[in-house]
Amino acid sequence: MVFVRDEGAVFDAPVDVVWTYIFGGGAHDAAHHTTRGGKVTLVTKNPMAILYRAERKYGREWKRETMRITFFPPVAAVQELLTGPWAGSKWTYVYTPQGRRTRVDSYGEFKSRSIASPRLKRLATKFLANEFREDAPGVRALARTRRR
Repeated sequence: MVFVRDEGAVFDAPVDVVWTYIFGGGAHDAAHHTTRGGKVTLVTKNPMAILYRAERKYGREWKRETMRITFFPPVAAVQELLTGPWAGSKWTYVYTPQGRRTRVDSYGEFKSRSIASPRLKRLATKFLANEFREDAPGVRALARTRRR
């Protein structure tokens, strides 16, 4: 188990646009190239929580996983991997409005039965950075359409 802190990423969009993107479905799902075949099941409405079942690419292999995501707009989203190679991992994204931009900080505890702690910390940090990097263009594009 390792604790990962990834702070200071900034979306070029106000926080309401970021949340519109997150809940937008298609464009958001398509942005993540390491995930495929996602299926969403609503668990609760308030707070909104979903189960997200998909395949995720770990290295060169696709593995099935189930994730519970609980949303607390506009402040945070909490994710917990229930099944898959990193089952038991939990992390949160915290969204801080900064005018026309939104800061995203991530904090989490990552677990793996087969990966040693130092390597797991590097992989988890890389995973969080990649999630942001894949979302940034879609968030930016949505913000541009809102400014018109």
